Amino acid sequence: MKVCAAALGLLISTLWSAGALAQEITPPDWNGETLGSSHRGGVLHLTADGPAGTLDPQINYNTQYMQVFVNMYDGLLTFRQARGLSGQDVVPDLADALPQISADGLVWRLHLRPGLRFSSGAPVRVEDVVSSFKRIYQAGSPTAASFYGGIVGAKECLDDPAHCSLPGVQGDPATGDIVFHLTHRDGEFLYKLAFAHAVIVPSDTPLHDTGNTTVPGTGPYRITSYNPEHQMILERNPFFHVWNPQAQTDGFVDRIEYDFGLSDEAQITAVEQGRYDWMLDAKPSDRLGELGARYASQVHIEPLLGLYYLAMNVHEKPFTDLRVRQAVSKAVSRHAMTILFGGGAIAEPLCQMVPHGISGADIGLDCPQDLQEARRLIQESGAEGAAVTLVVPNRAVEAGMGTYLRNVLQQIGLKAQLRPITAGLATSYEQNTANHVQIALSYWFADYPSASTFLDDLFGCDNYHPNSPVSPNFTGFCDQHIQSLFDQAMAESDPAKAAPIWQEAGRGIMKQMPGAPMIQMRTIDFVSKRTGNYFSTMLNHMLFSHVWVQ
Repeated sequence: MKVCAAALGLLISTLWSAGALAQEITPPDWNGETLGSSHRGGVLHLTADGPAGTLDPQINYNTQYMQVFVNMYDGLLTFRQARGLSGQDVVPDLADALPQISADGLVWRLHLRPGLRFSSGAPVRVEDVVSSFKRIYQAGSPTAASFYGGIVGAKECLDDPAHCSLPGVQGDPATGDIVFHLTHRDGEFLYKLAFAHAVIVPSDTPLHDTGNTTVPGTGPYRITSYNPEHQMILERNPFFHVWNPQAQTDGFVDRIEYDFGLSDEAQITAVEQGRYDWMLDAKPSDRLGELGARYASQVHIEPLLGLYYLAMNVHEKPFTDLRVRQAVSKAVSRHAMTILFGGGAIAEPLCQMVPHGISGADIGLDCPQDLQEARRLIQESGAEGAAVTLVVPNRAVEAGMGTYLRNVLQQIGLKAQLRPITAGLATSYEQNTANHVQIALSYWFADYPSASTFLDDLFGCDNYHPNSPVSPNFTGFCDQHIQSLFDQAMAESDPAKAAPIWQEAGRGIMKQMPGAPMIQMRTIDFVSKRTGNYFSTMLNHMLFSHVWVQ
């Protein structure tokens, strides 16, 4: 699709102004009580192209459902529900205070709040906390090794999940104390305790992926109905009460209905017409001007710790050859990718595998397009004419970027074709090695504010899980030297000392090129006219519990 550059710039600037205005009129952080009950009640209607996999909160690693789960589940700690940089702070959640940490960093002590209940009505006990951490290994959480592998006994649990005893997590039912013992200092363990896979679930939760069956949680909402082909319904958790408004709020709406099946174009029209209050999927660039001109007060542009990248499977030809991977990176114009996503107000070219805004990770590289050098590398590698299938989500934005990328791959001598996949299922399809995906246009968002959640998550040896639909490092890349840099950086409790290590690791990834960064994006949220109190954080995106409907 050809768009006049001047016209596109005008449309995007209009949209940017709308987003800035929307941010200015957003109320300050809500403490859960001061706004009163005048907006309480009603149904929030959400829409997306499709579902996003399992309902198991300790296994699902898809942003779409993790955005839902933050309203349903809690860990001992969580990230503050606040806008801007303060939304990256860790605060107590089911624990009543931040942990006491021993001088050597190996012993972490917390205390469980009294009086908590699951949505089933059962009390939250110390035993549930201990069993939840065991279940991370027993049920096969994708972050079991990379995030929680440093707990004493984790290695044995990973090797033999059925006989997991995990002596490194101890609980005292009489006092409510919970103590973690680590095998080595972990400078990011605070973040890992706050991450979504460390949520607390009942001790009788099955020790396997629960699939389409929901698990009781402690948050303000619970799933009461689910049909992955049609709809998810959430209603209030009758046993919820606010214990720390910075961690979890009571919620305004009584019911959330999340429908699946509309394309991104149809979603925009449905929100315009008021049939839905919010849409998940990226907004097609040909609709941005319409949104900026006619629906400015309903548009919100938010900063995002996220990126698009080309993931290249180092176990699938022709990407087993470093020269092919380097050629692909050199062939692409990041400027063109920025325009295809929607323009400079909502995206920027990126030449590192960590978004700007994560402290200490910038490596100062530039990635100019060089088609001639890319063709030379393809010829030198002997890959000219090799068949390549590029997998992309089937939304309009990714389809446009994918068409451009396919054409670029053809220009440098590869026989490329495009394979669109339903957006909600694209990630699990790409990550499953059984599908033999060669190359994919993928996106990734920060789990927490550290370079590790891009570099180690996407290219760490412990994050490659063959024949699993949850394998963040689906490129299969594993370099022991680079992995040692990841481990060194994560062990540092001082970010200033970790920064040069992350930078060295980032440069190493760019040399090996298992993933070629494309763009860093902002998010555009489009809500209905009746929606109020829009609220978004850099890690959890729009918080459904904060939104009211008129």
